[in-house]
Amino acid sequence: MSLTLDRHSPAHPPAAGRVGSRAEVVSPPSPNRLTVATPRRRREIVAVIDPVWAPPDPDVTAGVRPPVAVVHAVAERLTRFLQPGELVASTAEGRLTLRLRHEDRAARPVRLQEMAYHAVEAFDALTDHGGVFDLGVGWARISRKQDPRAAEMHAAAAAAESVNERDLQPRSNGAHVRRRHPAVNLWTASRQVLLATVGSVVLPFVALVGLYAVGLDVSSVVYWALVAALGLTAATIWAECSHAVDPELPPSEPSSPAPRATAVIAAYLPNEADTILETVDSFLAQDYSGGLQVVLAYNTPVPLDVEDDLAALAHEHADLTVLKVPDSTSKAQNVNAALRVAEGEFVGIFDADHHPMAGAFDRAWCWIADGADVVQGHCVIRNGADSAMGKLVAVEFEQIYAVSHPGRTRLFGFGIFGGSNGYWRASALERIRLRGSFLTEDIEASMRVLDAGGRIVNDPGLVSRELAPETPKALWNQRMRWAQGWFQVSCRHLWPILRSPALTLRQRIGIVYLLGWREAYPWIALTAWPLIGFYVWRDGGLDLSSPIFLLLTLFTTVSGPLQTVAAWRLAAPELRRHPSWFVGSAVANVLFYTELKNIVNRVAQLKQLRGEHRWVVTPRSANSSGAVADDPTATEPVHEEVAA
Repeated sequence: MSLTLDRHSPAHPPAAGRVGSRAEVVSPPSPNRLTVATPRRRREIVAVIDPVWAPPDPDVTAGVRPPVAVVHAVAERLTRFLQPGELVASTAEGRLTLRLRHEDRAARPVRLQEMAYHAVEAFDALTDHGGVFDLGVGWARISRKQDPRAAEMHAAAAAAESVNERDLQPRSNGAHVRRRHPAVNLWTASRQVLLATVGSVVLPFVALVGLYAVGLDVSSVVYWALVAALGLTAATIWAECSHAVDPELPPSEPSSPAPRATAVIAAYLPNEADTILETVDSFLAQDYSGGLQVVLAYNTPVPLDVEDDLAALAHEHADLTVLKVPDSTSKAQNVNAALRVAEGEFVGIFDADHHPMAGAFDRAWCWIADGADVVQGHCVIRNGADSAMGKLVAVEFEQIYAVSHPGRTRLFGFGIFGGSNGYWRASALERIRLRGSFLTEDIEASMRVLDAGGRIVNDPGLVSRELAPETPKALWNQRMRWAQGWFQVSCRHLWPILRSPALTLRQRIGIVYLLGWREAYPWIALTAWPLIGFYVWRDGGLDLSSPIFLLLTLFTTVSGPLQTVAAWRLAAPELRRHPSWFVGSAVANVLFYTELKNIVNRVAQLKQLRGEHRWVVTPRSANSSGAVADDPTATEPVHEEVAA
């Protein structure tokens, strides 16, 4: 099923609206009727929708509002979607104000999101504008402490912030106020690691002993639960490996001519100044039959010499657009800003160190033409030979992109967008957008695509080569950001997406495993140690013939190496020539690396629960890392989690 995310189809199709006894449109001469205090029998919100068009000119940063008459006409069209007691009004400033029921879904005002999509449809139908529609959407609750008039003021401020994010996401008043973060230093980090490891072993042991002391021995229940957990994980690894061996082949080349495509390179230049020119050159060398537009969308807090080089390069190449996004603080904002200059029917999204293979866009177009909404390719590490850590990460990426992702896609019936080397139908990307309020905006966008009934495919033959982190600190920061971002997405989307009618039973099972089980497993895996300790304490020794040891041995010595062997067999040719890398990785996984990744996941969850949302961009080269990675003022600003 293909996602019908065109300009006239909401990502969350709302229930049919109707005009009730109080549903009405308020004309511009009466803009304040929404703020009249009236008796309320239910929770309500005041919302402001600020329509802004971003013209397709990289030199123009200010948005353009539609005429007031058009806004009033849009307000009239929105009345058909109102429920009894809801109101909509146009204002003299060219905005829409609404008073809606507050129907929550994971802290998100569902009614407002529906009305925002209907507003986009109405503006598209009534105007012939150029550029991309950046809809600012803000809301505030009406409460005893906040009357409708004050709520409207706060909603307007939130709408202005929403315009800057360019993600069509409703924002509440105060969502982007800079809050004081808990101090993060070596001491707090070490305590988190200690709590996430020793604490998760000691506390279960104490619980087992304490329950036994009062006459309740639950060790058998814990034992069989652990057996089931390890068996489930091992079985899933085996299933993914078997499905990955036979990935879905790309469709045949369509008979119609290939359309124009756009490659969006998102960059934070102080961090990637050393590699960006090489990256741009690799994209300009792409030979795509439909014509390829290359858009470099970047942000930087300080002027850089490389900006002059990029401007000169753009002057030489008509298909290169260099777009500086001055108000951006995230990759998501850079990508969203690039949409206003994107000309392609489909859009490839890349990080600033990626070099896609020859023919990448022609191959991606075969999938898009076949009905896919998003195509995720195979990311390959190209600097693995530089260090032992590079070799380890290179093999790990093959386990992820050559085995896990394609295997999971075949097993559960859906893929995910991995943030780079992903190709989107342009209309779907314009509707979904990326949300910078999430540390893994790619996974969050994937969940919304699936929730809308979209189709994400995985093609391990669609290769793009990137750089691995070069220091242990950079690797730790990168994986911590990934792990915390996944946990954010799991908390936000697990239950809502399971209720989506767009998903099949097989896909729901996959979502539970991906967003639920993978977050719980790093804690479950440690349960073996307090259980073993309890057996030693209770019985005065340990029976090494216990099936638990056989199961643990099977899991650690068969499942992991099996995945590594599958990764070697399915790896990119330049990596398959180094079997010793895979042997070394298998040994490292058994000895320490698997548990290190589990520690990262456990600590990331504690950070999220503690309210730490600070992250550091990954250095792209040794020359730039010293100036960027260790200086908190030179990295991207703090990201706050927003009630989405």
